[in-house]
Amino acid sequence: MMKRIALVSVLLTLAGCALDGDHSDLRQKMAAVKHKPKGQIEPIPTFTPYSPYVYSAAAQRSPFSRPVLESEQRLVGRKLDVAPDLNRQRELLERFNFDALSMVGTLSRGGQLWALIDDGEGGIHRITVGNYLGKNHGRVVNASETQIDVLEIVPDGTGGWIERPRALTLEEKDN
Repeated sequence: MMKRIALVSVLLTLAGCALDGDHSDLRQKMAAVKHKPKGQIEPIPTFTPYSPYVYSAAAQRSPFSRPVLESEQRLVGRKLDVAPDLNRQRELLERFNFDALSMVGTLSRGGQLWALIDDGEGGIHRITVGNYLGKNHGRVVNASETQIDVLEIVPDGTGGWIERPRALTLEEKDN
């Protein structure tokens, strides 16, 4: 009985498809689309190659950092032997502005304290006393669980160099 019902439904479906209905509007639309003129694809636009800008004032004081005040200059004092070691191999964190760096934690291994520094671009780096960071020849002179003391060597504006103390403190974020 089930076979007969299935056979009848298949035959009715085929009969419905075979009937010649009035599809003239569909045929006219298909003919109109086929006779339309073919379009043209626009050519790929040409781009000028990127040429990087070379910043020539990198050795000068950043206009975005706090200027060295005369009172700080007198406190630190101008020493004639203060100058950055320009022949020294630069470290990774010296590519970043000091203000973009932040202390996010510490590690202790073998009795030595390592500070964890976020470079602002998603990288976390380990540093300890003696490492350099920031664009102004900043050397880490002291590291504790909550703060890193850095001594930068910056131009004094008269052709010499002065030492400027800076600090990074541990940032605690609420999550």
